[in-house]
Amino acid sequence: MQTKLIAQGEDVADQILRRSKHVLPHIARLCLVSTFLEDGIRMWAQWNEQRDYINSTWSCGAFLANLFVLINLFGQLGACGMILARFQIVPAIAVLFGIIALQTIMYSILWDVRFFMRNLALAGGLVLLLAETRTEGKTMFAGVPSTGINKSRNYMQLAGRVLLVLMFLSLMHFEFDVLRFIEIVVGGALIALVAIGFNTKLSALVLVLWLSILNVVLNPWWTIPSDRPMRDFLKYDFFQTLSVIGGLLFVVALGPGGVSLDEHKKEW
Repeated sequence: MQTKLIAQGEDVADQILRRSKHVLPHIARLCLVSTFLEDGIRMWAQWNEQRDYINSTWSCGAFLANLFVLINLFGQLGACGMILARFQIVPAIAVLFGIIALQTIMYSILWDVRFFMRNLALAGGLVLLLAETRTEGKTMFAGVPSTGINKSRNYMQLAGRVLLVLMFLSLMHFEFDVLRFIEIVVGGALIALVAIGFNTKLSALVLVLWLSILNVVLNPWWTIPSDRPMRDFLKYDFFQTLSVIGGLLFVVALGPGGVSLDEHKKEW
């Protein structure tokens, strides 16, 4: 009975994927880069605060502090624009990797486990985006795929799936609350299935729906007055969760790849 329900669920997931295959990658990219877009806009809106924080933390002077804000502003917005326009995606991904590394150092994120996990997971989402750009190369034999390219893409998909687990864990709030408890149990089981690549598309699709609902319920930053610090905290969690959703949509669109239990099920 359980196997039959899972099979029916996978059929539904495949139907959804077939009907949305032309739109899904665009939605996935928008969700994935939403954190970078929000942070780039925040750099503009909070230029003085960001500059003063970097200057006071590193005593680097106003010029270098302003340069840091400038790089984050134009680097993130420019790279996100290129990704959404599908123009020079690989260089744009490289820029966002650089932004992640720069912020990890300048904000001392290395010493904060939760935020470091989030940055690693964002990198994982970019790896999934990079995997999407990889196509089967041409070989000297017509119709024969390039083994090397396929292998690297498979490992990219594995790395992206595993790193998404870190983001999911960092978003968890271990509080004595019924909704939070359900979020941890249900979400934890689904993200584990995604990580090992078992019933991957179905698990990822259910998790997308689950996280989308929870994100609106638990992180309604738009309801908080702009002068309240809680607004920024909820807004940060909202867009971080949206990036996780974007990564999961790539998993739905691309599948688990060759390094997964779903792939090995074909041999059973």
